[in-house]
This record gives sequence, structure tokens and C-alpha cells, in this order.
Amino acid sequence: MRRVIAIAATGLSLAGCSSFSMDYFKSTPPTMQIQLESTPPGADARTSLGPGCKTPCAVTVPAPESSFTVSYTLNKFQPVTVPVQVSGSPGSLLASSTIKIDPNPVVAELQPIGPPPKPARKPMRPKRPKQPAAASGAAAGSPFPDPGQAPPASPR
Repeated sequence: MRRVIAIAATGLSLAGCSSFSMDYFKSTPPTMQIQLESTPPGADARTSLGPGCKTPCAVTVPAPESSFTVSYTLNKFQPVTVPVQVSGSPGSLLASSTIKIDPNPVVAELQPIGPPPKPARKPMRPKRPKQPAAASGAAAGSPFPDPGQAPPASPR
């Protein structure tokens, strides 16, 4: 019976060792929260690091090692990309991180897309002046011929 208990105890202890992993000693990468805002609000903001949201909002990203960008898009507005500078150093086992993100909050002002350009107009021809109706009636009773009319045939 002692052998059975010893074998069972050994089997359980070995099973516990098989689930042991070196991942327990690795620290999780530090994360940072970045506030994203836009004028007008409601734009889709996406960082070049991956996470995105609809403004105004905040995203949590792994502490960046270098600069990144935030792109904003909204229907009927021109897209905007804002560069974000990262300064400082990431933390280590013995020192805490000193990462600074500039700007934070990241703000973008979206400009509306203007109306489409109007098509080029055709050049207008000058209008011909109209002759007054009274002048044409007076011309009929006038002894002088109408200047736009052919000369009358001479009687022979």
C-alpha cells in the first residue's frame, strides 16, 4: 500500500511540474492610456499601434518605443493624421518607465470637404438689341425705306 501512495504522490508532483512555465517570470509590457478627441466629435480615430475608437474616447496601448500616428476619419470631412512624439525610456526590471507622449490628449480639427467645383461656364454671346415695336410701326408709315429692306424696284 505504501508503494501505491508513493507512486500517486510522485505522479501528482510531476503533473504539477509539467504545468510550470517560465511565463510567470516575464513581466507584462507596460501600457499607457491615450485620450483621443476631435472637432467635430464622432470621428473614427485609429492609432498606428492598432487600437482605435470613436471620439471622444481613450485607448490603452502598449508603451510605445518610438513615435506613432493617430488617423481621424469622418464622413464629409477630410481625413487628418496627427503625429505623436514619444520620449523617455521604457521600464525595466529595476527601473520604472519614464515614457512621455506629446500631445496627450491627441486632438484633431477636421475640415469639411468643400462642394464640388462648378463646371466652367460657356462664354455668353452679347445679345442683339431689340428694335422697339413703335419704331417698326412708324417705319411702315414713313416715306423713307426700311434700312434692312432691299431697295424697291424702279418702275419702267
